[in-house]
Amino acid sequence: MLKRLRRPGKRDRKREFPSKIIVLGATSAIAQTWMRLLAPEGASFFLVARNAARLESVANDLVTRGAATVYAEAMDLDPTEAHPALLQHAVNLLGGLDCALIAHGVLGDQSAGEKDFSLAAACLQTNFISAASLVTWLANYFAAQYHGTIAVLSSVAGDRGRKSNYIYGSAKAGLNAFLDGVRNRVDRNGVQVLTIRPGFVATPMTAHLPQGPLFASPDAVARDILRAIRSRRDVLYTPWFWRWIMAIIRMVPEWKFKRMDL
Repeated sequence: MLKRLRRPGKRDRKREFPSKIIVLGATSAIAQTWMRLLAPEGASFFLVARNAARLESVANDLVTRGAATVYAEAMDLDPTEAHPALLQHAVNLLGGLDCALIAHGVLGDQSAGEKDFSLAAACLQTNFISAASLVTWLANYFAAQYHGTIAVLSSVAGDRGRKSNYIYGSAKAGLNAFLDGVRNRVDRNGVQVLTIRPGFVATPMTAHLPQGPLFASPDAVARDILRAIRSRRDVLYTPWFWRWIMAIIRMVPEWKFKRMDL
């Protein structure tokens, strides 16, 4: 399903970068909040997510907030063979591409994945393999045009494996290393690759967890992401204090760490 929405009475005006944006996982709370910051600037969007009804609602909201044009396509991003055609279609409809936000992902069920590897593999497919496939195509596209931004939602969970979520964390650790390597390859072509490492964020994905003082709002995280893109950062911990929390966790000796209940 592909839908295109255009804001009535669109005026020509100078747009700030980014202006032609693809968002993969567009129904995520963080992605929605981030797009709402850019819609009033007249940005154009190509949105992809699994749930068609929720996707249409997000698209309508962006048009109401001032987006120039919004295309929406419902699609499961796990099958990587469909990625090249999807991304090229987005480029054709938008008339180019400045920025990509990869925000799809699943937390998965750690306990179930420990007993049934097929469930662990599904988590790895969504959080690592699928994202790596999208990044590969986008990196090559942006490198060829010598500009562009790839922003990817990872997690602080990838900084060190913990028994409570090592399946999800290992997917994010692999993604972090993959993004490091891609950044090293395409930075000389003027391409920004931003690794976003949020801590706890109050979203539907974490609704089952006890909410504490370390939880941030999607709005705060979205604003951090936008600032990081515009300042051409490489890695963003959001909120900022997670950089130091994870630095301490990484410093704990393995002999002690393996006895901790994390």
